Amino acid sequence: MKTPSVFRTITKAFATGAVATTLLLGSVNASASERVRWQVPIAFPSHLVGLSTPVKYLADNLNAVSNGNIRLRYYEPGELIPPFEILDAVSKGRYPAGYTWIGYDQGTIPALPLFSGPPFGMEPPAFLAWHYFGDGEKLLQEVYAPRNVHPLLCGVIGPEGAGWFKKPLESLEDIDGLRIRFAGIGGRVLARLGASVTMIPAAELYQSVERGTIDALEFSQPAVDRMLGLHQVVKNYIMPGWHQTFTTSHLLINKEVWDGLAPSTQATIDMACRAATLHGFAESEWAQPTALREYQREGVTAQVLPKEILRELEIVTNQVLDEIAEDNEMFRRVLTSQRDFMAHHAIWHSKGYLPRDFYQYD
Repeated sequence: MKTPSVFRTITKAFATGAVATTLLLGSVNASASERVRWQVPIAFPSHLVGLSTPVKYLADNLNAVSNGNIRLRYYEPGELIPPFEILDAVSKGRYPAGYTWIGYDQGTIPALPLFSGPPFGMEPPAFLAWHYFGDGEKLLQEVYAPRNVHPLLCGVIGPEGAGWFKKPLESLEDIDGLRIRFAGIGGRVLARLGASVTMIPAAELYQSVERGTIDALEFSQPAVDRMLGLHQVVKNYIMPGWHQTFTTSHLLINKEVWDGLAPSTQATIDMACRAATLHGFAESEWAQPTALREYQREGVTAQVLPKEILRELEIVTNQVLDEIAEDNEMFRRVLTSQRDFMAHHAIWHSKGYLPRDFYQYD
């Protein structure tokens, strides 16, 4: 006699569950179809391999995976705003997002060069470990919170060249008096050694060297520098990139815009940036050896600094880093975290990988 009652109870439960499932799916579908239309100014020309090409990968794949609901239209440097104004524009909501090298803003946020590429820092694999599993991502969000900005790591490449110089560097005394374009904390190190350091956007580098406005410069990796034609006006290339052992690119998003997105949309954009980071790093590693071999054929001398000079540069670098840390608490926290992780990671870095001189090349 109780079977019909039980049957009705079970049927009612299934019906209630079906309604709840329908409502849930409707909510998921609604959030999945959220429309995002962002204008995104970028700091570098979009064709620079590894440095800015991730933004194209990001835009194309967000459009594809969202069926056209998430569209980022990026604009070349200067089309909307100058490259050095991206942080301010995103912070104030003039644009919802921007794609940039965040070290450009070290004048107002001293800690940023530690996230964008410090001298004698981590190599990309260790940096990614620190960023995603250590303190990096949390500290970066804390750095940007007062600026109303949500940062997403959206690109990383390996070490840059240490610069294009008219003459080989025989000692650190050769830096004294040079007029040089140099970015990040490495620029402060060279200024300590007597150089006159300036910051010039990528689009102006070739003309600045050709006209003699500057004596030397650094910009990026061999393949990127080649795209800018720097080897056509200077033939002495200094390596390795002691001043930036990695270089990052970030998608800076206005915090109010970010918080207004559905969680599924946030997750989609975050995943796309992680994929763009991997894509850009692999593309960059593919391009560098070809660029260096082309330099060889064209008469460019790639001078590798001796370990003695690198050790001297490291001493000056640590002096500069410690002085900045004394004056800025956030810089000190980030630097301490990075140094602690590098010391911890060193046992794996030194024992787990084959020595660099184990590999031979011609």
